[in-house]
Amino acid sequence: MTADSADNARASAGSTPGHGRTVLLVAHTGRSEVVAAATAVADRLQASGIAVRLLREEAEDLGIQAEAVPADGEAPLGCELVVVIGGDGTILRSAELTRDSRTPLLGINLGHVGFLAEAEWYDVDTTVEAIIAGSYTVEDRLTVDVLVRVEGQPDAHGWALNEATVEKAARQRMLEVVAEIDDHPLSRWGCDGIVFATPTGSTAYAFSAGGPVVWPEVQALLLVPLSAHALFARPLVASVDSRLAVEVLTESAGVGVLWCDGRRSMELPRGARVEVTRGTRSVRLARLREAPFTDRLVAKFDLPVSGWRGKAAGPAPSGGAVDA
Repeated sequence: MTADSADNARASAGSTPGHGRTVLLVAHTGRSEVVAAATAVADRLQASGIAVRLLREEAEDLGIQAEAVPADGEAPLGCELVVVIGGDGTILRSAELTRDSRTPLLGINLGHVGFLAEAEWYDVDTTVEAIIAGSYTVEDRLTVDVLVRVEGQPDAHGWALNEATVEKAARQRMLEVVAEIDDHPLSRWGCDGIVFATPTGSTAYAFSAGGPVVWPEVQALLLVPLSAHALFARPLVASVDSRLAVEVLTESAGVGVLWCDGRRSMELPRGARVEVTRGTRSVRLARLREAPFTDRLVAKFDLPVSGWRGKAAGPAPSGGAVDA
């Protein structure tokens, strides 16, 4: 989303700078440093005339004087932003609240890697100033929709921002599955499970399982087998319009479990089928700066880049010939 469209979104919520603006503050209240950061953010926002809203279950722990609301889909209604203080787990929890309202999320990382967060804890002051000034843009992140069929009939629906995973329910029991892409069988595996990930989730569980890192703007779906006992068990990148599926075979030694973003789960009996497609609703993330994803990778993983010289200065050579 462009800066102009972000401005339009704020205007439609009645959020002109310093007047009639509300921010929902979500925090991982189990950590003292998060509570301290959340208090500082709330104090600064309220001092600037921006109202702060809290989740009722967190309000007492935070000790902030603000409106407290139930933790449901109505919590972010009328809010310009949801400011999340914590790690990626807290941001994923907040995404459950905002997906229907499409309220943008802005994460301040006080967790570990924090790929979904836009700012780090040491940058809180700059982040708050940007919120007050309204100087941020909003981008849409691809999600996946999940349909579970049991005995051929729809049994449950789900969605995920990072990934949906089909995993074995018991450690000692391998899962026997057949994977499918676009209504065609791909391969049968005895495995620990399969990860179906978005580009956003390519740096999460799929990355730990050996999957590729995919730039967020790439429109694609990932399929990553988990510890599959097979010669062909490579991570795959499919079209965003593909339909990915996995069937838990009736002769499987174990039953499975479906996890969406590692937060919502359901059991998968033998014979269950899980279908994964492009999500009908995106999750919106607020961005403070137009930093390339490459820079984010280098910073988050502390990648060695010493010795890099960059593109040579001056005009490119003409003719295209390379001297021997």
